[in-house]
Amino acid sequence: MKLKELINCDYDIDITGIKTSSANIKKGDLFICTDTKTMDRHLFIDDAINKGASAVIVKKDIGNKKVPIIKVDNPNETYVEIINKFYDYPTKKLNMIGITGTDGKTTVATIIYELLSNCAYIGTNGINYNNYKEKTLNTTPGLDKTIPLFYDMVKNGIKNVSMEVSSEALYYNRIDGIKFNCSIITNITKEHLNTHKTLENYINCKCKLFDNTIGPCILNKDDEHFNEVAKHCKKIYTYGKGSDNDLYFKDVKLDIDKTTFTIVYQNKEYKIVSPLIAMFNVYNLSAALLALVSLGYDLNELIAKVKNIKISGRLENIDMGQNFKVIVDYAHTPNGISKLLEFINSLVFNKLIVVFSEPGERDRSKRPSKGYNVITNCDYAIVTSQDPRNEDPMDIANDLVSKVKDYKNYEIILDRSEAIKKAINIARKDDIVLIIGKGSENYQILKDKIIEFCDIDEVKKHLKTLLK
Repeated sequence: MKLKELINCDYDIDITGIKTSSANIKKGDLFICTDTKTMDRHLFIDDAINKGASAVIVKKDIGNKKVPIIKVDNPNETYVEIINKFYDYPTKKLNMIGITGTDGKTTVATIIYELLSNCAYIGTNGINYNNYKEKTLNTTPGLDKTIPLFYDMVKNGIKNVSMEVSSEALYYNRIDGIKFNCSIITNITKEHLNTHKTLENYINCKCKLFDNTIGPCILNKDDEHFNEVAKHCKKIYTYGKGSDNDLYFKDVKLDIDKTTFTIVYQNKEYKIVSPLIAMFNVYNLSAALLALVSLGYDLNELIAKVKNIKISGRLENIDMGQNFKVIVDYAHTPNGISKLLEFINSLVFNKLIVVFSEPGERDRSKRPSKGYNVITNCDYAIVTSQDPRNEDPMDIANDLVSKVKDYKNYEIILDRSEAIKKAINIARKDDIVLIIGKGSENYQILKDKIIEFCDIDEVKKHLKTLLK
């Protein structure tokens, strides 16, 4: 498009792309100096121009440059308008379903992705639609990534998008300008306070998703923050245990390999046999089903597909013929870990061996209680390393064991591969090895680099060696 078609100006020059990072600039791109809360993009204008930017949109006076400079009051708002116009407003042509919450976003988003045809998934497990697959570092990428993808989705016949929306994405304005046809919240517990500082700020940030929702808002009525979220919603549908919900569940039976329960919707009962185990997945599946029926999908047709759902890295049972169970799960928040351990300990087994850690550069205050919770709810724990970033992994481990110094049922093995190997090697018949924190993620974030690493691959490698 021409620059004058994108913004009110007299410059009749071609624009081939929209970028907010000079690192990604290609010849012909428009560079917009958005406010990121942590960085002044005006510092990178010369870099963008040297890489081929055709024009720059700024907020500050920067003097003359060899390309057109356009000054605006709010580059963030301008960016949202321009990138949507450049790609012909793709989200207006898609059924946008947003999922937020402290725990369960990935599961609910994946359930919807698997139940719907012509659907794309964006979230912790990457970006998936048709034959397109890509891993992302952020649960919810920014508009410079998603809007071009939405445009491509429309071109390729995609009708629905199931998208995880993290609190940090809302805080850093990564979904500005997107109107969601339906939004879901799973739960809210104290988390990400390194970014939000207070629980109130965290809740308010989550609620921004519902401020941007034009259709049904699907709320968990059993969550203690239900009323706070409901204030931001226009059209509310609720799920939970109580019969006062739009969709409620009862007669739940939890097993190691399946969950059986009944949902009640519009006074009709539906029997569910789900491959997703644990009580929290009863909530997750209920949320997904309620969202889709509220959008007009047939409940019977959806339930018929439930038996085929598979979610990588969420209570994933890895069976290579060993006489004990190995389960990999993404649980990393205090609430998620508590619910997971509660479920595992309700099963029949010999001993529970847990491999766990905590990411670096996150809220240190929750580490002692997290370590205490794991170590006091298992037979043996191995504390390891998980995305330490610029922190010393041993400092993180020491924080985790600070409340259990006198306990004898744990050890520290910072090499994550060796920690998984040790857990597998000490497991005996009918034991459960539980590896938590990373799920199916395929990387580790170290001080100076990102390396390839996947818990599931490591489990399979060490089991293969053991079974030889």
